[in-house]
Order: sequence, then C-alpha cells, then structure tokens
Amino acid sequence: MVHTKRGLLLAVLLATTAPAFAQTRELVMNTDASDPAPKAAFEQLIADFEAEYPGIKVKVNTFDHEGYKTAIRNFLTADAPDLANWYAGNRMAPFVQANQFLDVSDVWAENGLSESLHSAESAMTIDGKQWGIPYTYYQWGIYYNKDVYEKVGVEPTDNWEEFLANCAKFQEAGIDCVTTGSKALWPIAGIFDYLSLRTNGYEWHMQLTRGEIPWTDDKVKAVFAEWEKLLPYISKNHAAIDWQDAVSNIVQGKAANYVMGNFAAATFKDGGMTNDNLGFMPFPTINPDIPRAEEAPTDTIHIPSGAKNPEDAKLFLAFLARADVQTKMNQTLGQLPINAESSVGDDPYLQAGFELLSTAEGGIAQFFDRDASPEMAKAGMEGFQEFMVRPERLDTILERLERVRQREAG
Repeated sequence: MVHTKRGLLLAVLLATTAPAFAQTRELVMNTDASDPAPKAAFEQLIADFEAEYPGIKVKVNTFDHEGYKTAIRNFLTADAPDLANWYAGNRMAPFVQANQFLDVSDVWAENGLSESLHSAESAMTIDGKQWGIPYTYYQWGIYYNKDVYEKVGVEPTDNWEEFLANCAKFQEAGIDCVTTGSKALWPIAGIFDYLSLRTNGYEWHMQLTRGEIPWTDDKVKAVFAEWEKLLPYISKNHAAIDWQDAVSNIVQGKAANYVMGNFAAATFKDGGMTNDNLGFMPFPTINPDIPRAEEAPTDTIHIPSGAKNPEDAKLFLAFLARADVQTKMNQTLGQLPINAESSVGDDPYLQAGFELLSTAEGGIAQFFDRDASPEMAKAGMEGFQEFMVRPERLDTILERLERVRQREAG
C-alpha cells in the first residue's frame, strides 16, 4: 500500500512538473536596441515569437550603442548569448573569419530565403554561406526639391551625363545642384560610395573597402574623375556645415539635390516640406553595363558559435525572416523590411525605397564607415573632404590612403 501511494505521488509529481520542464528552454539575446523605436520593435517581436512558441522564453540583455561595439567582442569570446544583433557586409566579416558566428545557410535553404531576402543575400554571404538574418534597412539616394526643378525647367533623370547637364542649368539659375554637409565627414561618404558602385560595381567596391585594392589603382582614380565633374555644382561651404544645415538649403530652395539616407525625410518635413515638393530618385547610372547596386545600411541578427541553444535560435531566425514579421517590425522602426513579400505603409519615400532595394540586382552596400575598417573609414572620409576642397591634391590623398591600407595589411 505504501509503495502504491509512493507510486501515485511520484506520478502526480511528474504530471505536475512535466510542463515546467518543457518550459525551461531559454534563448538569450544581446542587443543594442536601446532607442525607443527599436526597443519597442524588439519587445513586440519577442512577444510574438513567444506566443507562437510558448515553450521558449527569450531573455534580452540591452546595451547602449557605443558600449555594444566593445561588448560584442568580449561576449562572443567569453559568454556567448544565443542571438546577437549586428550589421551585414564587411562589418560581420571579422566575426565570421574568427569563427564566432554560426553558419545558418540551412535556415536560408529550408525557408527559401535566397528568394525572399534576395536583395540582402550578397551582404549576408561569405565563402558561399550565409551567416545571419537581415531584418531592416533604409535606402540612400537623392532627395530633391520639386519646386526648384520646376522653376529651372528641368526633369529628374537617372542618367549621369543628363544629371550633370541639369547641374549646369541649376548653376546658371544661382542654385546649388547638390548640397551636403561634410563637417562631420560621413555624409560625403555616401557620394563616394555611389560613384564607386556606379563606376566599378558592387564586387569591386567591396574589395576596395576590404582593403584588397590599392587606393592608387586606376579604377579608384576613375571614381574620383566622375566626382570631379560634380564638384563645381556642390555647395561651396559644405566643410563648414552639418547635414541638417544642408537640409535647410533644400527646404529654402537654395539647392536642388541632396545625397542622403531616408532618415532625413522627417527632417525635411520638419522644415516645412511635404510630399508635394520633396522628391526622391535613385543615384544616376554612370555605367549601364554594371548591375544597379544600392546603399542600404542593414541590421542583422546572428547566432554566436558559442550559443547554448542553437536549435531554438534557428527557429527564431526563421521567424524573423518571415514577411509578416518583418512588415510588423518595420512599421514600428519606420524603416524597410528586407523580405520582398512584406508590405510597407503609404509613406511615398518608404514605398520608393522598398521598390529600389528589392530590385537592386547588383547588391547592397552598407555605407563606407561600415564596410571599411574604422581606421580606413576615418582616413578615407578625411581624404574625401580634402579632395572636395582641393581636388588638385588627389594623388597625394590617394598615396596617403594607400599607406593606411598597407599598414593595416601588415
């Protein structure tokens, strides 16, 4: 009788504790999604994932942006989480090469992601394998004042020579064809990237930013030759102003075009512009034989090699890649989903960006200060600004950048 009672008691205990055991699966995610919109987007993402997979709980460790850049190098080595957010392209390459990110090509293959996430596949691929899931990006391109175009009597164009011809007409009318603010250096890196992508193509551009091509190469000089054609038409005081000051030039009709990322659309509208007079167009084609590549900084999530629960982490990545999940997440972020089957709201700039990036057969670049090493990015952007002010110093500038490249190459 005692044995029977013990048996019943054991059976009851097992019955009541079994669900608890089933719910002990945990995923640990490290992220720098500390700003309000990303924080809200991640909270919703995790709530939706846990609702679909009630046996898995996601624990989140949130870092500030700058702190995360250092922290990730430490925690990938010492105490790896199951999931970590980062960036695509050359920014993820060091972690891949150090065997600190898991190959997730199986997640891509099993979920048909080469098709649905095609626009960002090249930025996620190293050695023919995929190393994470991209979930959001935003387009760069040319934002322009429609009223100024109408005033001068020219039409937007996707042809480089026609664009330069328009620039001459803006100049005759006393209007800067292109404005920018290079005081903080980074805005003009967008100009360099597009000229590089349009002149020599995505693969070449990525080789350059990886340090595999000398800065004194003739193809590099060809990029700057195209840039020099544009220099007479760029705001003369660019080195003294920030990017927001250049926005004012567009708002006030002092300039026609601005090479900038979509995050600036809100600043244009804060200045009084509307969808009626703020236009967006792709950076013009220079070499029609080169597949069109675009600039779109891409945020990603990866599985560290030291993850304790890689199987559930792969479930999370597959969930994150879904069209409906990316649609919902990017509504909160105010950015663009990468899944081509996702949808965007009625914002015309997001719609234009989604179409632009989803059809970028040439590839997606991440922006110069993400694609290049920190030292090369700093030296490069300083060189770009110097070239814009003193183009006759190009050879000296390129020789200096080449010394930086050689030093990094060891």
